Amino acid sequence: MFALAHWYSLRWHSLLGATVVSSYLGISMAAAQEISSLNLQGVAQEWLQEATSTVNPAGLRLEVKVGSLDSRLKLAACGNVEPYLPQGTRLWGRTRVGLRCVDGISRWNVSLPVTVNAFGNAWVVKGSVQAGAVLTQSDVVEAEVNWAEEANPVLRDRSLWVGHVATRQLTTGQTLRQGMVKPAQVFPIGAQVRVVADGPGFQVSTDAFALTGGVVGQVARVRMENGKVSSGVVLDMRTVKIDL
Repeated sequence: MFALAHWYSLRWHSLLGATVVSSYLGISMAAAQEISSLNLQGVAQEWLQEATSTVNPAGLRLEVKVGSLDSRLKLAACGNVEPYLPQGTRLWGRTRVGLRCVDGISRWNVSLPVTVNAFGNAWVVKGSVQAGAVLTQSDVVEAEVNWAEEANPVLRDRSLWVGHVATRQLTTGQTLRQGMVKPAQVFPIGAQVRVVADGPGFQVSTDAFALTGGVVGQVARVRMENGKVSSGVVLDMRTVKIDL
């Protein structure tokens, strides 16, 4: 049910976790020189710029910052340093990139702290929204934010939050993300609803009572007037559609 922009956010996460792992970029360095933090930062920066530029389907403005090596480490000279993405990590937010010597007297392996920011437009809360309140267009404003500031995907498409309820109190400046809202319940348990069923060239309907709360687009159980219990998809605040 995720909309295209939301899918982009999820897809961006998975691509950076898979495509980059299979990438290889060997950087030759003078074997006579001792490896310094500045050397490794340059190697990592170049590799990261190349890696992130190839997987950005949402059209975000990327910013890559590479941290420094622990000053206590003294690395032997190396003729070829290979950057790589450690298993279980991804290039999103605060992460790490690995660098290993593949051509040297001493085969060392280190990692550098990295921050990958991804700036783009999103919906931002402009006032306090209480838990359980229904969100409307007047509750948010569009602004450029850092999508990678948190792990949860950004809710870029309006259909993913308009008319939904806040799962917790939302405060000014928060970016709407997955987990902050949920679909609103349109009828409670025990409510009288209308059940419709389509067939080849016809449609039948009957009254029923809800055995579960109804949320638009989700399945609810109902008991028909004849006592039969069925499940169907909630269409609106009073209608449930079942398959014949």
